[in-house]
Amino acid sequence: MEYVEFGKTGVKVSRLGFGGAVAGLKNYLHAYDPSQDDSKKSVYHALETALELGITYFDTAPGYGDGMSESMFGEVLGSVDPKKFFLATKCPPTDYNGVMRSVETSLKRLRRDYLDLIQIHGNSYSDEEVRQLLGSKGMVEGMVELKKAGVVRFIGFTSEDNNRGLFDLMNSGRFDAVQMCYNILFQHGYEPSRPFGSLFEAEKCKLGIVTMRAPTSGTFQRWMKMIRPDDAFDYTQALIQFVLSNPLVDVALVGMRTADRVRQNVAIVNDHAGRISLDDVHGRYVKE
Repeated sequence: MEYVEFGKTGVKVSRLGFGGAVAGLKNYLHAYDPSQDDSKKSVYHALETALELGITYFDTAPGYGDGMSESMFGEVLGSVDPKKFFLATKCPPTDYNGVMRSVETSLKRLRRDYLDLIQIHGNSYSDEEVRQLLGSKGMVEGMVELKKAGVVRFIGFTSEDNNRGLFDLMNSGRFDAVQMCYNILFQHGYEPSRPFGSLFEAEKCKLGIVTMRAPTSGTFQRWMKMIRPDDAFDYTQALIQFVLSNPLVDVALVGMRTADRVRQNVAIVNDHAGRISLDDVHGRYVKE
């Protein structure tokens, strides 16, 4: 397994992250019911296999199935030495008291005394939302207090956007990590020919950088099917390797519901020969 130092935290984590959204969300991408015993057993086995194969970064959230993903993680990870892995969860945008209550509930589901990373589970941040989050008795103040108390080690936020709110949060100096969407279709965070983008800014701020949807949540595959209905090629390896080829990306999150999928994704990460030069991908002139 490949490991990397996670921003300014001083902690080393696996570059492949175990994404917990698919564990808790019903019918996300495929027919699936997290309330069924067979589904839970499959996720438990996937988590156990991930630990065995060296994955150390695990990501979940109370919003993934109204706490179901967190509960599944707790069933397996709750009995494992917390020093052997890095556990991240989230809380939707709220205020000081709201994040306190959310973290307390998450700790119970996850069967932990502390969290490695708590993140604002955000989508797109308006200027007013950023002011509220960073303001007096705002959510970030609560997160900082939890960090000081040792209830959480690090704090961060997630975003689906690349607007001013994202940059303002990164440049606030309050956070240790950021999670954003980046893949072969959604490259807005990384324009190397300028260079410009939120990935560059996150690196400048020395944040731990986590990306989501490396396999594009099926979007790229559906596009290929529209172009070539008989296309049966599995693009997963190429899509994950594209993200891992970006030197600014610390952790690429990939949703995994089965042990087989975990093994396949670990094999992809371990195949360093599959990495590409993004400079060559973005090149526009013939080299002399």
